[in-house]
Amino acid sequence: MNTIIPVMLDESEKALYLLDQTQLPEKEIFLVLDKREDIFEAILKLRVRGAPAIGIAAAFGMYVCLLHGSYATINEMVEDASSLKAYLASSRPTAVNLFWALERMEKKLLSQKQLPGASIEKILASLKEESYAILTEDQEMSKAIGEHGLTLFKKGMGIMTHCNAGGLATSGYGTALAPIYLGQERGYDFKVYSNESRPLLQGSRLTSYELFKAGIDVTVLCDSMASIVMNMGKIDAIIVGADRIAANGDTANKIGTSGVAIIAKEYGIPFYVAAPTSTFDLNTLTGDDIPIEERDGEEVINGFGRRTGPIGVKVFNPAFDVTKASYITAIITEKGLITDITTQKVKAHMNQ
Repeated sequence: MNTIIPVMLDESEKALYLLDQTQLPEKEIFLVLDKREDIFEAILKLRVRGAPAIGIAAAFGMYVCLLHGSYATINEMVEDASSLKAYLASSRPTAVNLFWALERMEKKLLSQKQLPGASIEKILASLKEESYAILTEDQEMSKAIGEHGLTLFKKGMGIMTHCNAGGLATSGYGTALAPIYLGQERGYDFKVYSNESRPLLQGSRLTSYELFKAGIDVTVLCDSMASIVMNMGKIDAIIVGADRIAANGDTANKIGTSGVAIIAKEYGIPFYVAAPTSTFDLNTLTGDDIPIEERDGEEVINGFGRRTGPIGVKVFNPAFDVTKASYITAIITEKGLITDITTQKVKAHMNQ
């Protein structure tokens, strides 16, 4: 299955190379970025989006920025790395993979600093290697999530998804879409229903784009159509991704996800969350403790070149909502499945 890798290093390995997802589905434009302000802007403005892809972008971005820095000593680079980490982390407050990747890169830097014969050049080489490791591990995790997730589905099923948790949001296969891609390879003939995911339409612009391109049967729905399509019996299961999962299994995902989960419970339709273990935040005890990013209201009333609300009107635009663990049938990770979700089960799963 040929899928798009949305973020990597360019051929010179001196710049971040990413697909500008704000241009999809009309144009495929790759950006070449080597300045921290541009990398920050790309994350903030959703040119790269999806929790795993943001983490990969942050790792490569941190390496690229330090590569282009000018340091007299290792300590100068360490100080700049700390500032850079804080700066990039402020771009998206909810996606835990962003912080996870930056922490991992800083930890690698500090460990390399302690080695005999440490030098700026050796540390940079190690950081580049660590960035590639994060990319490779995500690809392996995506396929493992796909294998575990596919055990929950039967051939010919109708599957609903919300937002985009496919190759565009990760490093190729995705999380929520990974079982669908593997099913396509194995003749499962799924029928996918992609909620458009207001206000930035990641479901219609991105999910339908990549599934349609891969030859998978996909139908776009307005978000408000979820209930009637479930009632019509077209949906056998729902699978979504996650931006942060609390210790008790409460899950933050694209705004509108919790409503889909609540409706699914009413109709007795299983609701699955697919995410790598790096998306779990055991320091966040419940979903009530997850910070919810509120974005510019213009995305809602003037997001695609035509104003749909009066200038100056108040707009509430949270990017995410939280689905309580009680509405989630199972969480799918690269390690397997968590069912009947509790804090104890989540911790045990993470310690496998």
